[in-house]
This record gives sequence, C-alpha cells and structure tokens, in this order.
Amino acid sequence: MNGPVVVGVDGSPSGLAAVEAAAWEADRRGVGLELAHALTWSEELVPAGAVPWDPDGGGLRDRVNEALADAEWRARRVAPDLTITREVLVGEPVTVLGSESRAASLIVVGGRPAHGMRGRLHGSVAGHLTARVGCPVLVVCGRQSRTGPVVLAQDASPGAREAAEFAFAAASERGADLVVLHRTAAVRPLAGLREQYPDVAVRARPVRGRYHRSLVEASVGAQLVVVGVRRRNGSAAALSGPDGRAILRHAHCPVALVPYGKV
Repeated sequence: MNGPVVVGVDGSPSGLAAVEAAAWEADRRGVGLELAHALTWSEELVPAGAVPWDPDGGGLRDRVNEALADAEWRARRVAPDLTITREVLVGEPVTVLGSESRAASLIVVGGRPAHGMRGRLHGSVAGHLTARVGCPVLVVCGRQSRTGPVVLAQDASPGAREAAEFAFAAASERGADLVVLHRTAAVRPLAGLREQYPDVAVRARPVRGRYHRSLVEASVGAQLVVVGVRRRNGSAAALSGPDGRAILRHAHCPVALVPYGKV
C-alpha cells in the first residue's frame, strides 16, 4: 500500500520518538506523513464559564497546535522534504488511529508512555489497536538503531506469511540481515520470499525453552522485531499472551505488529 505513514501525536517524549521514527519510515517508503492527534474531551478540561466542546475555552486548541508544531519540527529534522499533514480528530486514540489506518500503510505509536502508563499501553492499547487497524503497527520502544538485523518471530499460524513478507521487505529496505526465530523445524511461510528478496541474508534460529525470552534477547542490537498478531472476535487476543506482553514490555528495539484475520 502506498498510503501515508500515520503517527499518533500526544506531546509526550515517547510520542516524539514515534514521530521521528515515523518520519524516517515515510521518507524511506516515499510516502507522506500524517500527524494525528486524538482530541479526547474531558469535563476536567473545561474551566468555569467555558462552553463544553469549545477547545478555545480551556486553551486546549493552543496546546494541541503546539504539540503538532513540535512534532512537525521533529519530523522535518529527520526528513526535510517530507510531505506532512496534520489532523485533529475527536475520539479515543485507538478509535482515531483505527479509522485513519484504512488509507495508511503504517501506524506508528510510542511505546514508553509517561506517568506510569507503560503497562496499559503494552497490554491494552497496542492490542486493541492491532484489532482495529487495517495495516501494520510500529510500536517505538527501546533504542532506535540503523544497524543490526531485523528479527522475525515465526510460527506456523495462518497469518505467518503476512509477518514474514513484512519482515523481508523491512530487511531489504534497511540493507539488513533477517534473523528468523522459530519453534518448529519447518519454516514454510518463508517459501518464495528468499527468491523474492535475494539481497536479504537469512539466519534461521530454532528456539527451545521460553519463546518470549528468546525474542527479548534477540531484540538487543536489532533494528526491528516483527510479530504476527491474530485478531479474535474484534480483539487482538495474541497480545494478551505472555509472548506478546513480554516483547512489548521488554523489547530493546521497535516492534512491528502485523495483524491478520477479520477486522
């Protein structure tokens, strides 16, 4: 898909790191960047005498514009010639980003929120987001590196092919090796992809023992970890398991969640 890269903007340090990663992704893909701010209205934001749903009443508009301007400045430092648009949309972040994903090629979110919200993002927001989006989600956590391999968490699930295709493309675009972690001897979802991406050196690594621990260890020094996420009854149930929670909570690099199944 040639749609834009969409990044959630909230003004937090983790959000700004996501903006920089999103700008790099958009520039590398040759697509535009959309800075999306979810305006979640709260009565606590409305001072006495102000009209509800009036962003100017509590100075909210100024804060939102400042956050978007700062985000655009960060993005232009990474890619000066990038086409950038700003969107302020009313709704919860998951709903807003899910809607914007219909025309996007990638959704990018921060993975280390402030104020003790880390666990909620990793276990809840990221999972619910992958259940609603129509494209992969990049969770920017750990250190961002331009060296090291791309790591693919490979299994025999029906959606393994989608994750493998994303990982091969990411490795090829980055000029990186691909490390494939798998629990079974057969790695059938890779069939044909080695020929499609002859420039990608593949290293298959069988995993024995705790899979999530191997994923976290493999993320050290990696550019990216790619994980397939299966949707179940409108929710990304795969992230509720120990593997999904552990890699998002402890990864040393960004994690790409590639959803499959019905939205």
